[in-house]
Amino acid sequence: MKKALVLFYMLMSICFFSQEKEYKALVDSIQSNQWKLRLYDLDSLETKLIFSVKKNNNQNIIINEDTSINEHQTPITPFNLNKFYLPKKWHFYGQNNLSFNQASFSNWNKGGQNNIGVISNIAYHLSYKYNRHYLENVVTLGYGLNYSKGQSTRKTEDYINLMTNYGYNLGKNYYLSTGFQFSSQFSAGFNYDETPDPEYQDRISKFLAPAYLNLGIGFSYNPRENFQIIFRPVNGKLTIVSDPFLQKEGLYGLKRDGQSLRMELGAMFNAIYRLHFYKDIYLDNRLTIFCNYIEHPERVDFHYNGILHIKFNRFITTMVSLDLAYDHDQIEKLQTKQTLSVGLSYQIGKEMKRKKKTIRPFINS
Repeated sequence: MKKALVLFYMLMSICFFSQEKEYKALVDSIQSNQWKLRLYDLDSLETKLIFSVKKNNNQNIIINEDTSINEHQTPITPFNLNKFYLPKKWHFYGQNNLSFNQASFSNWNKGGQNNIGVISNIAYHLSYKYNRHYLENVVTLGYGLNYSKGQSTRKTEDYINLMTNYGYNLGKNYYLSTGFQFSSQFSAGFNYDETPDPEYQDRISKFLAPAYLNLGIGFSYNPRENFQIIFRPVNGKLTIVSDPFLQKEGLYGLKRDGQSLRMELGAMFNAIYRLHFYKDIYLDNRLTIFCNYIEHPERVDFHYNGILHIKFNRFITTMVSLDLAYDHDQIEKLQTKQTLSVGLSYQIGKEMKRKKKTIRPFINS
């Protein structure tokens, strides 16, 4: 009996150990297959497989680098301010110009008068951008004098222009727009043809006499950096004549003597366009049109300003300007002004324009 039990126990042990080896072999094979799935076939890397892949420019990666100072020209519209994401909200940039002209004669047979002139112009932009909102503040000032031997010092340039525009991005380059424009001059003006050596009582204008204030609401369209249109179908125009000496009926549209304010309701249209001829040669065009709804809507007031910039380098520039204006309330004739100046130009601040760096996918075509 004991021999039979020992024999049975030996047979069961042999069966158990044989099955354990089969299970171990199965487990080892499963683990081996898992490792083969995870490991790269290093030998296959020696074989180069070259195949063509169609390029897709939309897969390019564009990195916007930091803003930089544009040494050649200042922005003319807020296009870049609205299109680029910039970490800061306030932005400031401006341009200063100082021009000279001079002539001297001594025993010159053809004649001539000694003269010297200077013109100073500045244009400053302070802008704010947050999400869909932007606020643009523009200050442009200019003043010039000319002295000729035997004549009194005469004014050749004099203007004050202040502008504030608020815009809300509606999409597709359209903006809800509102703001105001203010324009006047620094000092008294004279008609040198009628009074070659004028006295103060001969003045025909001065600071705040006249001054013009436009306030309205409408839309703006700014599809490119060099082009913008502002249309305000509801616009109030206020004419200010603060000098009692100039408060005369018919002057600057005044209806009676002693009147200091005149109000008009109408529509205003502004267009800005910069035409590039070359990198350092460009023409800035600005057109303003106002139509009075109530009184004589057929008498449209307009003012055009064109400035041709020719930059020799960062600091030396030439400007040729042309102004055309018509305002029936001032004079029933076309007003023209043309100036040419060569001088110094210096730009401050940063333009809202980013340099783009493109990284293309590593594809062997």
